[in-house]
Amino acid sequence: MTQSHGFETLAIHAGQEPDPLTGAVVPPIYQVSTYKQDGVGGLRGGYEYSRSGNPTRTALEECIAALEDGTRALTFASGLAAEDCLLRSLCAPGDHAVIPDDAYGGTFRLFAKVASRWGIEYTPAHAGDLDAVRAAIRPGVTRLVWCETPSNPLLGVADIAALAGVAHDAGALLVVDNTFASPYLQQPLTLGADVVVHSTTKYMGGHSDVIGGALVVNNAELAAELVFHQNAMGAVPAPFDAWLTLRGLKTLGVRMDRHCANAERIVDLLSRHPRVSEVLYPGLPGHSGHDVAVKQMKAFGGMVSFRVNGGEEAAVQVCNRTELFILGESLGGVESLIEHPGRMTHASAAGSPLEVPGDLVRLSVGIESADDLLADLERALG
Repeated sequence: MTQSHGFETLAIHAGQEPDPLTGAVVPPIYQVSTYKQDGVGGLRGGYEYSRSGNPTRTALEECIAALEDGTRALTFASGLAAEDCLLRSLCAPGDHAVIPDDAYGGTFRLFAKVASRWGIEYTPAHAGDLDAVRAAIRPGVTRLVWCETPSNPLLGVADIAALAGVAHDAGALLVVDNTFASPYLQQPLTLGADVVVHSTTKYMGGHSDVIGGALVVNNAELAAELVFHQNAMGAVPAPFDAWLTLRGLKTLGVRMDRHCANAERIVDLLSRHPRVSEVLYPGLPGHSGHDVAVKQMKAFGGMVSFRVNGGEEAAVQVCNRTELFILGESLGGVESLIEHPGRMTHASAAGSPLEVPGDLVRLSVGIESADDLLADLERALG
């Protein structure tokens, strides 16, 4: 497979040649912990122990690297395991990072409650404001500039190419969490990012049945550092988890098309509803990051957030009233989900500069019939 192939072709074939032994068209699940060596130090295919490498995981990593137009992908037991490996690989006590002021609550918790105990400092800044990011950078100390675009749950948009310039001018690396967009809608490495982060649990897996994470790079030296720490720390996915994620990737393109189409119809409904005070979606022309999203995204994604008239309790009531939209955390599956970020996914950010509004509701729009989803929301909004 080469990058001249289309996205859907890469998703189905990259890293997934038919099995040479049996001709199986799907990579086998190598449910194995260790491998026979052909003499001391003679590794067959480079495999010795499945923490260090497993053929099913290799197939997944090769596919993800191809989809992100990177040279190396590494997969992990969760998205936060991937982020933890990245921080401990690239940062040392005394280093500093700039993080988004609307970051995912788990990312904020990792910086605020875990990494900070080991001497890694951070400053929140609005990733859509280049001057704010520049002001937050500590020359010679800032190691990472971190962004999510679109962000979770406020759907903020950051200009990846411009942020890369700001980070690189300061001698820092740009890390982009691409979970909300997926590589189908956006490829940050091609725009200048140094590392792409994914929770593969979400759109990549796509079926709410597997937890995973990934890092993608196109720099050999950076890849080697991450590979060392991945093996040394060991938070790798099981073979079956890798296989499930790889299966999900095969349909990522067609699923994302439906997610986006359904989301656009829901945004149209919410934008006209009297109980909704604000809709947050990059596809809206009035969104502050709309022009940047048009420039760097293929479409605007399946995530929609909105604010409800009546405050926090009214927002909670909407979450409790839906039937097709399942009340639950996570996102990116084929089924639609609804949640109250302030009390659920972003509770860890309460009382911090990253606290989200109490009247906010977040939707992960699935691939059901759009008319059914619209009717469900109309009932819940009353």
